[in-house]
Amino acid sequence: MTRRLDAGNKVAVVGYAHSAIERHAAMSLGALTVDMARAAIADAGLDVGQVDGFVTPTLFPSAGAHAVVDGVSVVSANWLAARLNANPRYAAGFQGLGQIPGAVAMAVNALVAGAADYVLLHRSLHNPPGRYHGTATTEAAGPQQWTAPQGYFGPLAMIALAHNEYVQRYGASREAMAAVIVEARKNGARIPWSYWHDRPLKAEEYLAAPLLNDPICRYDCDIPVDGVAAFVLTTAERARDLPHRPVYVTGYATGEPTRRRLPLHWPLDDIMSVGAETSRRLWERCAVGPADIDLPQVYDGFSPFVYYWLEALGYCPVGEAHRFVRDGGIDSDSPAGLPVLSGGGALGNGRMHGVPQMLECYLQLSGRAGARQRPAATLALACHSSPHLGGAVVYSAEAF
Repeated sequence: MTRRLDAGNKVAVVGYAHSAIERHAAMSLGALTVDMARAAIADAGLDVGQVDGFVTPTLFPSAGAHAVVDGVSVVSANWLAARLNANPRYAAGFQGLGQIPGAVAMAVNALVAGAADYVLLHRSLHNPPGRYHGTATTEAAGPQQWTAPQGYFGPLAMIALAHNEYVQRYGASREAMAAVIVEARKNGARIPWSYWHDRPLKAEEYLAAPLLNDPICRYDCDIPVDGVAAFVLTTAERARDLPHRPVYVTGYATGEPTRRRLPLHWPLDDIMSVGAETSRRLWERCAVGPADIDLPQVYDGFSPFVYYWLEALGYCPVGEAHRFVRDGGIDSDSPAGLPVLSGGGALGNGRMHGVPQMLECYLQLSGRAGARQRPAATLALACHSSPHLGGAVVYSAEAF
């Protein structure tokens, strides 16, 4: 018999640490990660010697020709464990798509299986000197030979293609998208560690920005940064003895298209069909639905992802998210607003690759959000990456 290791509130997040998010940090990414790991472990009321599991996603999300060097541009689980002088029983790196959901699943499974007692999950993001997506490549081999020579290269072309489909199919305007950016920056400006702290954005500034790849401008993209976040997870039983209110992992789901495309070719129908299936899996696995979630956090590495997640999750009919947003539907300061960017997201913090979504769920459900604390939230949802190449995790404040 195959045993399925499920979340089911058997595992909880019990501590965290987050660095300042900067364009270029004063210390190396490796040193910053070590500091944040120690801080997260201390926050959980533990000693480094008690942490026997290490998990991380290590994707370096650049389309450029930058070198990937452990401890410099990425930080692996084994690299971090060695620098902490730890001797882990479990160390693993998630290499798939979605990053955070996959790493959370690995941590949960390790803890439920008894492979570790306390797991440190970290995410380290680096902004190398020079142009983030710059490349000196003069030849395109393999599948890219059919796209790169025609200028279809890098993430801007990828998201512009899908968003053009959305705009043309459903009549979405840039004025509607301005509401997404303004909301993300408003909330990011309230967060001390955010790159955009105290720097909200007006709709007029967004609309005046030149287009980089029609209809995408620079404000539609999260900004590359140096930053590290770390979380400590353990079993629900052990979590009871630790200082902070546990936040339980209720369940998760991921998805990926079965139809293969050329590199970065993301048709809108692929995004939405796989997103709908991923969402169906999530609601079924967690035995909840969108109406049960008090705090949904959607991924916004590119602003159109907000539309796609709202529709894939069932918060809006297909093709209606832009109208919902335009009419104030995601205003987190409104009692009637759906607070999908209350943590600022990537657009309001910087390119932290799903960390803002996970962190907002943890802070709010554990009652540690300070002046930003939202009342009576018990179920939260963190979405990561695009709906068709990512996933989502449901968190609970109650061990039901």
